[in-house]
Amino acid sequence: MTATTPTSNRGTATQGGTPALVVVAHGSRDPRALSTVRALLDRVRTLRPALPVRLGHIELNEPLLPDTLAALGGGEAVLVPLLLGRGYHVKRDIPDMAAASPARTRVAAPLGPHPLLVDALHARLKEAGWPTRPAPDHAVVLASAGSRDPESRADTSRTAALLAARLGVPVVPAYASAATPTVPDAVRALTARGHRRIALASCFTAPGRFATQCAAAAPWITSAPLGTHPSMARLLLHRYDETLMTDGAMKRRALATP
Repeated sequence: MTATTPTSNRGTATQGGTPALVVVAHGSRDPRALSTVRALLDRVRTLRPALPVRLGHIELNEPLLPDTLAALGGGEAVLVPLLLGRGYHVKRDIPDMAAASPARTRVAAPLGPHPLLVDALHARLKEAGWPTRPAPDHAVVLASAGSRDPESRADTSRTAALLAARLGVPVVPAYASAATPTVPDAVRALTARGHRRIALASCFTAPGRFATQCAAAAPWITSAPLGTHPSMARLLLHRYDETLMTDGAMKRRALATP
C-alpha cells in the first residue's frame, strides 16, 4: 500500500535523504504500553543509527500519527504498523491518515505472519518456562487481540501454524475480542483432546488490557508480550527495507516498460 501526497517546500531531516521509518502503534491507556514501544524504537535506532525513526499512534497516545506526519513536512517516510496482522487499522486507518498528510509515504505490511515474529514468540515462551523437549500432552494457545476481518484471522492462524512447526506441538489461535475462539474456549478444546500442559503465548506487542485479560485465563505458563525482543526490532527494519525494495522494483519496471 502506498499513499503519496505532493511535496511541500518545508525542509525536514528526511527531505531528499533517507526516508524516515515511522512506527505506527495502536495506542493504549496502559502506561506500560507507551514505555515499551519507546524502548523498542530505541532498539531500532541502535541497530541502524543513521535511520530517522519516528513514532505515531492511531489513538489514545501522543504523538498521534497525523502529527508525526505533519512534522515531516514533504519528506519521505515508510509507515510500518506495529500490528501483527491485517485488519481495519492496517487497511483503512493508517492509509487514510497517510493520504491526508503532506509527507510522501508508503505503508508497509504488518509484522505478522513472519518467521522473526515466531522467533520472538518462541523466545518469550522459553523465558516463561517452556521445556526444550515438550511432552505429547503439551500444547499452546496463541492469544491475540482479535478482529472481524477474515484476513486478520488468517494471519493469526498462519502465525499459529508457524509456531506449531517450531515447537512440535499443537498451537491454537484464540482472541480477546471480535473473534472466536476465546482463550477459555481454546483451552477447553485442547483439554478435551488430552492436553494437560497448555501454555499461553501472548501475541501482543506490549502490555495492556487484552494481554492481561488473556493471561488471566491461562491454565499454566504465560509468556510476556513481545515488547522489546530483538527480533521485533529486526522485523520492523525488515518491513521498512522490504517496502523500499518493492517500491524500487516497481519503479524500475515502470521505466523499462515501452
